[in-house]
Amino acid sequence: MDTTSTHRIGARAGTAPEASTVDARARALVGAGIVAGPLFVVVAVVQTATREGFDLARHPISLLALGHGGWVQIANFIVAGALMLAFAVGTRLSLRTGPGRRWAPILFGVYGVGLVVGGAFTAQPALGFPSGAPEGYPAHLEFHSIVHGFAAPLSFLAVVAAMFVVGRRLAWEGHRAAAAWSSAAGVACALLVVPVGPGSSVRLFVGVAVAFAWISAYGVHLLRRPAPALRA
Repeated sequence: MDTTSTHRIGARAGTAPEASTVDARARALVGAGIVAGPLFVVVAVVQTATREGFDLARHPISLLALGHGGWVQIANFIVAGALMLAFAVGTRLSLRTGPGRRWAPILFGVYGVGLVVGGAFTAQPALGFPSGAPEGYPAHLEFHSIVHGFAAPLSFLAVVAAMFVVGRRLAWEGHRAAAAWSSAAGVACALLVVPVGPGSSVRLFVGVAVAFAWISAYGVHLLRRPAPALRA
């Protein structure tokens, strides 16, 4: 066997495990994002049904982070954010070419950071929750509440933007129906979280659930794609 053939065989033997490792890592990170939404929504739903004095028709889910047992929702925010950051990395490893390969992971990452910050910096007691809180909104906002108030909507805007970015990419991939659904989900989420009108807290929760469902669906799409080729 000549040296050229030996070199080629050695190269193939060396790159195969590397490709397998990268693909396995990307799939695991994408899988983290797939479970983020169901976990977040289930934990939040259980709390809305069990936390004394909490009424989803009146109270936004951010208030679940307050009072006795509030640590559960704080952890829920932070864990979901960490899983979304993993998903952002997995998306980056999965999308090697084409539109959205840069912005989709960035937007998913911003959403993940926003969830972590939203858990670490809680809202202030309001609307009678938890017990003893003022019936309306606080007249003076504390620093942690201001941070929460900015992080939550900005991060949600990021995931809404991701829906349109991914929709464009899906169209580029030839998945026209999926692209249309992705853009429709973006429009629906943007309308659901508008903080005016009756049932705003319920609409906000539905918007979050829809966004997470879309993330899970896109994660499944990424797992079903062929493994990306490594760059030379």
